Amino acid sequence: MKLRMTSALVGALAFATSAMAQDDTIKIGVLHSLSGTMAISETTLKDTMLMLIDEQNAKGGVLGKQLEAVVVDPASDWPLFAEKARELITVEGVDVMFGCWTSVSRKSVLPVIEELNGLLFYPVQYEGEESSKNVFYTGAAPNQQAIPATDYFLEELGVEKFALLGTDYVYPRTTNNILESYLKDKGIAEEDIFVNYTPFGHSDWSKIVSDVVALGADGKKVGVISTINGDANIGFYKELAAQGVSADDIPVVAFSVGEEELSGLDTSNLVGHLAAWNYFQSAESELNDEFISAWKARMGEDRVTNDPMEAHFIGFNMWVNAVEEAGTTDVDAVSAAMIGQEYPNLTGSTATMLPNHHLTKPVLIGEILEDGQFDIISATDPVPGDAWTDFLPESAVLKSDWADLGCGMYNTETETCVQMKSNY
Repeated sequence: MKLRMTSALVGALAFATSAMAQDDTIKIGVLHSLSGTMAISETTLKDTMLMLIDEQNAKGGVLGKQLEAVVVDPASDWPLFAEKARELITVEGVDVMFGCWTSVSRKSVLPVIEELNGLLFYPVQYEGEESSKNVFYTGAAPNQQAIPATDYFLEELGVEKFALLGTDYVYPRTTNNILESYLKDKGIAEEDIFVNYTPFGHSDWSKIVSDVVALGADGKKVGVISTINGDANIGFYKELAAQGVSADDIPVVAFSVGEEELSGLDTSNLVGHLAAWNYFQSAESELNDEFISAWKARMGEDRVTNDPMEAHFIGFNMWVNAVEEAGTTDVDAVSAAMIGQEYPNLTGSTATMLPNHHLTKPVLIGEILEDGQFDIISATDPVPGDAWTDFLPESAVLKSDWADLGCGMYNTETETCVQMKSNY
């Protein structure tokens, strides 16, 4: 009997010690694919989060506690994102998650974090048409990337025919739906808009590129708007070069190709093609110089920075400030403190978190250089992110406001809050 009591006491002490150890750290979930087709893009974001966490710990942590990264690999498997998110919250006890790249992975996670009241910072450009109380969207909405890039094609390059090429999932399909409506409003005929979707990891681009080239047989200027994601971009750009397509012939503006993706390509044949982001490594600011130096010192001189890294930089630092302001990591308290947070972005202006959980972001158009970097040829002041597009009738009447209305999908005509569907 005495032995059993002693064992119980030892077990209780071990549990208490473990609980105290957990109380001494604040756990941060890192939910990025480290394998599969999206690893080419997402592994860098895992490395970025580890750097930001280490830097914050060197400053003394948050609320007097050290931050602890809990890294998982959802392996480019969308249902696995949901499982890993649930594991991070219920088993690991994380206070916040930074992660996802594709919209299908985010939408897989969404019902889990809404059920468990978790918190996700999502760092990649996306299609909009969403505003969850449990997500802060630190990447671009369509009015901060897709619409301005289309305007650049129309106004600066004189593009008359559009090839909308995307990977077959929710982000490209929704974005292209918005762009089709927008282009028609701009007077582009339906027959002058070519839309094509390919699966993740698609590699045979010969016919698709030939079809794009054929669009210009009548002499009209053709441009490609690319929402191709992941390693499929490698084959796409190689095929453009193989068919002798230059940026002067058919310019491509990409929404998911940045410095990281180009670092694996021979860019000599891609010079002049474009990308639209809110950050490029070539942006000139003292803060960007410091960020690049820290990154290269940690990861090596050959490693580059990119837009989603900046989104994590902004989101993480806003979260730190919101936690300090709230005096707790409680999700509801931190979410309330997040609205109105300001933090310098890496391009020289200031990012502000809006009541719709989106950021203000400058819009940059970059031209690909031979070294895989971008020459910034167009830049705007910070633009407020719009959760619901003005270019789809069903969305134009919707508004997101988590500060005053407490609603992410408020119908301004009926003056009612609509429940956003988590499925896709």
